[in-house]
Amino acid sequence: MNGSERQRWMQILLERAREVGQSGEIPISAVILDADGRCIGHGRNRREHHNDPLGHAELVALRQASVLQGDWRFNSCTLLVTLEPCPMCAGALIQARMGTVIFAAHDPKRGALGGTINLAAHQSAHHRMTVIGGVLEREARLLLEDWFRRRRRGSR
Repeated sequence: MNGSERQRWMQILLERAREVGQSGEIPISAVILDADGRCIGHGRNRREHHNDPLGHAELVALRQASVLQGDWRFNSCTLLVTLEPCPMCAGALIQARMGTVIFAAHDPKRGALGGTINLAAHQSAHHRMTVIGGVLEREARLLLEDWFRRRRRGSR
């Protein structure tokens, strides 16, 4: 996937994330593409609406994609997401053998693909995946910062 394709997909995800934020969820959106660039799974945060601690965008996309492709292995697939995956999601992506992970904003507090820890490069990781961070990072960071600022003020 070249740089312009990454940016195009990330623009789509950022627009979806804005919609997610307007619904009261943290504005994070993800998509999984197969080796031919076709979307086989998409997700958005659903923790608040479903009272689900596993309702992270990446996990929602993984569930959908595994059903659609009839397999839990994603060696030739790419996941794009608007925020660096947390430890739970990074672990799931390693377990799912995701080929490539592309994210927008780095997460210096909870990021697990380089932000606070890099689980993909950890000695315990049985699978190596390509990780690309910082695609439209400024736009993603501003979206998240604005959402949290409004939430702290009590307006959504």
